Amino acid sequence: MQDYFITSDKSKLDISAVHAFLSRSYWSPGIPISTVERAISNSLCFSVLLGAQQIGFARLVTDKATFAYLADVYVLEEHRGNGLARRMLELIFLHPDLQSLRRITLITRDAHGLYAKYGFQTPSKPGQIMEINNPSDVLRQ
Repeated sequence: MQDYFITSDKSKLDISAVHAFLSRSYWSPGIPISTVERAISNSLCFSVLLGAQQIGFARLVTDKATFAYLADVYVLEEHRGNGLARRMLELIFLHPDLQSLRRITLITRDAHGLYAKYGFQTPSKPGQIMEINNPSDVLRQ
């Protein structure tokens, strides 16, 4: 197995590489780099690195006391199948700033099986969850 490294040190993060992936992802196509920069600066971020190459990423929007939203999780296609997403999630859940949270949420179209292994499930009371969903708003910034 190659020498992958997972860190929450933002100084190791390659924002251009993260933007390159997110701007072609199904959840944020065309997202401006300024929005990615602002999201990263206001989040707890995790990078999967191969040397200095950014090959995976995840971020959590959190108050570090009660709640976190897990977002923008990816591993580049050519590095999938090596257990990197699982390793990244395991390190995320061990991070000291995320202990004793009452709720961690996420939205996924296609990775339910992966997240179910870590305790994620369909909301027990979906009728209590509300949202403002404005995905095209990101393109106006």
